[in-house]
Amino acid sequence: MDMLSLKSPVGELTLFAEAGNITALSWGRGAEAPRQSKNPILRLAQDLLVVYFETGQDQFNRLSFDPHGTAFQKRVWQQMCIIKAGNTKSYGDIAKILGSGPRAVGGACGANPIPILIPCHRIINTDGAQGHYSGGDGPYTKKVLLELEQGSV
Repeated sequence: MDMLSLKSPVGELTLFAEAGNITALSWGRGAEAPRQSKNPILRLAQDLLVVYFETGQDQFNRLSFDPHGTAFQKRVWQQMCIIKAGNTKSYGDIAKILGSGPRAVGGACGANPIPILIPCHRIINTDGAQGHYSGGDGPYTKKVLLELEQGSV
């Protein structure tokens, strides 16, 4: 598995790829970070993240993902990718689309192995409250990402 670490406004991030697909993004520096990969998909993801953090606009649809998860989780993650930067949907909205429940959607959000690129931070509570976030510094990181995007619209 190839990896590449980068610094961002929400902390150090490490991207992982296999067979030309992004498979994970985690907070912190990868254990083998001194051996930064020259993998083209990782370099493209790094470039797109730099643009995202500078402008709040994403072009993550240019990337190919292969997140590990259940069939249901993958359906939730596909729905997340449809939500444009600067917009949000509720757990309930996604649950209705998939014929499921909001808690199941929340569970899939928390299990998302590629946060930011698969934008689980764009899923909020039905009442408009921000809700939980499992990445970085939790709700603070979610708030930063949403504010970044809303400033770009």
